[in-house]
Amino acid sequence: MSVTSDEVNFLVYRYLQESGFTHSSFTFAYESLVTKSSVTASDLPPGALISLLQKGLQYVEIEAHLNEDGTKRDMPDPFALLMPYAVRKRARMEKSTDDTDSSSSSSSSTVAKKATVVRRDEVTMLRGHSSEVFICSWNPKFELLASGSKDSTARIWGIPHGASGMASGEVASLHPQVLAHGGESSSSGGAGEGAEGDAGHKDVTTLDWNPSGKLLATGTFDGQARIWNQEGKLISTLKEHTGPIFSLKWNKSGSALLSGSVDKTAIIWDPINGTVKQQFKFHSDPTLDVDWRDDETFATCSTDKMIHVCQLGSEKPIKTFSGHVDEVNAIKWSPCGKMLASCSDDNTTKIWSLDAPGNGLVHDFTDHDKEVKEM
Repeated sequence: MSVTSDEVNFLVYRYLQESGFTHSSFTFAYESLVTKSSVTASDLPPGALISLLQKGLQYVEIEAHLNEDGTKRDMPDPFALLMPYAVRKRARMEKSTDDTDSSSSSSSSTVAKKATVVRRDEVTMLRGHSSEVFICSWNPKFELLASGSKDSTARIWGIPHGASGMASGEVASLHPQVLAHGGESSSSGGAGEGAEGDAGHKDVTTLDWNPSGKLLATGTFDGQARIWNQEGKLISTLKEHTGPIFSLKWNKSGSALLSGSVDKTAIIWDPINGTVKQQFKFHSDPTLDVDWRDDETFATCSTDKMIHVCQLGSEKPIKTFSGHVDEVNAIKWSPCGKMLASCSDDNTTKIWSLDAPGNGLVHDFTDHDKEVKEM
């Protein structure tokens, strides 16, 4: 079986005609010299190009799902036209790994299995931001990823099904929702005037999806928080902080939004009307991170080395954890809400408990020899 370029050109020409691209088909016929070729197929059925592509893909899919001995290979990834499908390469890697492991185990039982190296062409790369990307967050319900950047935008990326790779990244990078942070009027929601000294800096420093996956909250260097829907439409702008926002979290039910700022405060917002439920002014230095324990209780940490556990409606912290000797960068409650982890520039990670006696310290991990920034 053979196919000529004239035959392929004729199929493309017919496809353009059938799809209504009259001008494109005329231009293509002129430049490819289809009308002067020896190919004649007046009885060619409609949709011939698509039909041939489908049949060819079916053959390739069958071939890809067969082992060398003809038995069927079960592969969980869907087969698609524009997705990389490296079944053979994966099979060879698995066989090579098995052979290596068998050889290694026979020579020494202490030899560990080699780590899998992910090739560059197997990585999905999302391109579009024009400056550093500070943060990203997976949508909890839909196959969407949000990212925030120094370029004053957040982007919502639709991630294709199937294997990761260059083709997947190209598809995802075609039409992301671009959330531009700038130009909103002061009447677009919330209260106050925002951070006057940082009005020209709208770097997206933090973001978080609500539990339903339908709303995205973003925080920026200009001291404003914004709420968007998953289509990228701005719902409200929350203006009360007077310094950059470095942390932003929805509570577990999505009924409240919590933000922490360089202005030393934390704010609980009503996401429906964009108003402030309560502002907490407990820290003496910038608030670096916040995290909910439940729908009404949360913790904050600061460069003042302190961690406060706060509750909606309370005018004072219900508990303060003190023990770090340098600024506390991040905090995280355990899923059950009984313990809180913190990390600091003092090179330590600590575990605290509301039920523990004394200062509440349960564990103190000191193995790091540099600052601990995230957990």
